Amino acid sequence: MLKGFIGVLFIVAAILGIVYGAITGRFKNDADVVKGMVDNFKTLVPFLVLVFFAAQFVAFFKWSNLGLIIAIKGAEGLHSMDMGLIPLVILFIILSGFLNMFMGSASAKWAILGPVFIPMFMLLGYSPELSQVVYRIGDSVTNMISPMMSFFALIIVYYEKYDKSAGIGTLMSTMLPFSIVFFISWSLLLIVWILLNIPLGPGAGLYYQ
Repeated sequence: MLKGFIGVLFIVAAILGIVYGAITGRFKNDADVVKGMVDNFKTLVPFLVLVFFAAQFVAFFKWSNLGLIIAIKGAEGLHSMDMGLIPLVILFIILSGFLNMFMGSASAKWAILGPVFIPMFMLLGYSPELSQVVYRIGDSVTNMISPMMSFFALIIVYYEKYDKSAGIGTLMSTMLPFSIVFFISWSLLLIVWILLNIPLGPGAGLYYQ
């Protein structure tokens, strides 16, 4: 069922589309169905072209290991600083948000940062759950402006339907204010959460014992 899900989804969507087209009068015969499919595929052409070149960029960037180097050096830099929890939280959010611009995979970033920051937080007396929360905030606030996000090319294609001159810079400049607002609001919420000593969830406190 799972392996054949794409085929099942295609058949169900095709049947629903054909029935809808027949009822509304758009499809008179099989030629109309084919024409409708062709028209829809035309909208995918800009996306396929953009994804092709984006895939080359991501592949070369991964080959250079630049994202990995930045992540390791950034983590080592924060680890060497002797600071309190609030400054550490803010800098960790900034680091993880910055790395999001270079590494698309959230799990890959956490695999690099987790072994550094979990022990760091535990040595300071704070729980691993707190370090995960801080990382997730930084990772989420820059998703909308990161060219490495898997849906970035698709968003640009939809954007171009309403603004023909839109491109990567247009999308990033449009979403940047939202990214800044989310960064400030999520960071303030976490700081207040820490100051009030509210548990992160059932059995997940702020402090490590």
